[in-house]
Amino acid sequence: MSPPARSSILRSPAAALGLLLLLLLLCLQLPCPGDAARYDPTWESLDSRPLPAWFDEVKFGIFIHWGVFSVPGFGSEWFWWYWQKEKREPYVNFMKSNYPPGFSYQDFGPLFTAEFFDANQWADILKASGAKYVVLTSKHHEGFTLWGSKYSWNWNAVDVGPKRDIVAELASSIRNRTVLHFGLYHSLFEWFNPLFLDDASSGFLKNQFPSAKSLPELYEIVNKYHPEILWSDGDAHAPDTYWNSTGFLAWLYNDSPVRDMVVTNDRWGADCICKHGGYYTCADRYNPGHLLPHKWENCMTIDKNSWGYRRNAQLSDYLTIEELVKQLVETVSCGGNLLLNIGPTHDGRIPVIFEERLKQMGSWLALNGEAIFSTKPWRAQNDSATPGVWYTFKPKEDILYAIFLNWPSSGTLILGEPKGVTGKTVVKLIGYEEPLPWVSMGEKGMMVVAPQLPFTIFPYQWGWTLQLTNVY
Repeated sequence: MSPPARSSILRSPAAALGLLLLLLLLCLQLPCPGDAARYDPTWESLDSRPLPAWFDEVKFGIFIHWGVFSVPGFGSEWFWWYWQKEKREPYVNFMKSNYPPGFSYQDFGPLFTAEFFDANQWADILKASGAKYVVLTSKHHEGFTLWGSKYSWNWNAVDVGPKRDIVAELASSIRNRTVLHFGLYHSLFEWFNPLFLDDASSGFLKNQFPSAKSLPELYEIVNKYHPEILWSDGDAHAPDTYWNSTGFLAWLYNDSPVRDMVVTNDRWGADCICKHGGYYTCADRYNPGHLLPHKWENCMTIDKNSWGYRRNAQLSDYLTIEELVKQLVETVSCGGNLLLNIGPTHDGRIPVIFEERLKQMGSWLALNGEAIFSTKPWRAQNDSATPGVWYTFKPKEDILYAIFLNWPSSGTLILGEPKGVTGKTVVKLIGYEEPLPWVSMGEKGMMVVAPQLPFTIFPYQWGWTLQLTNVY
């Protein structure tokens, strides 16, 4: 057969070249197939970026607050501020009693030794927690960077203290030994940086500190460590225009090496929190107890009083595993993620009480994780008849999960929200093989008969999960 005749428009090289130029011009004006959307440095444009889907699926992460504040290990990670600026009596007396006159906060730097820091061990503990992401404080408000930043001369972990790149070591271990997503926290401001203080005294009309310090650091950690979460904090009541947050985020979303995967929060300037950014944090320890229209995160601490390690903490200061499971279940049922914080010691150890809590959480998730990970909020977040019952849902599988935090002493559990269908609805207790008997209560829901199991052989406590199919 003869080859088909080419269109006459392509017989002329000049015409073909003209067609190619026309297509090129169209591509410059309109998105071409395969092109990613680009975002302008405005909140309207940046807020239109879809949150990468992985973040909603992972549900549970670990926050790590570690820095020079871990050396005094007293009161709070805000130690420097409370001691030198606010001059709170417990902090002043602590220094007078334990350190010589003239001892400065900078003198704590060489004492941040991290000799027991083993990134592989940390990665294994984090993996055992069942968490799916981790966020490390690359720099807190004290300004000390856990990497050898060229913008933090002689006040970083490579030049002072451990003489190690903590960020690089942990990032490598997390990526080589786990499937956790690696993220970095970064404080925009620094309490006592002279450039920042001068900018603040001008009402933030001057812009020295962001240009010379915070923005270069942000570009540095993104280009060097490729974090999948960038957890911003510490706007110091300065507007986002002072921090040039929209300019940085436009680069992050358009041109950075993590542009397709990176997730950001909402702490990019005064009036941004709970309003602009990727997901919302709204406040520390934020747990609204109801469904929000925007993806959110509950960042909270095992230690009720501090994010950093405290040598003076008492056992009663730590949340129990029952309280932590409750936080996780409530948060996920209402569409949030839980970011649970631990504070390592100055010498690089994760205190055993934190390790125990993390491994307890991991053992609970090993059985109940299907009711947490990759779930969506249901039409009701908690039960209307029985307190302490929270719901999650998997739409594709049409599976409803009812997580109950108190074992029913009566032997039956009343669920006021789901309605069963006789002959179709199946109720199972995760960890127990046989389906559970249930009785319809009509519009008042259903009553499920709990199995008579001795707790000695039931493999977990702290919360139990019913798996319900064919309910409405």
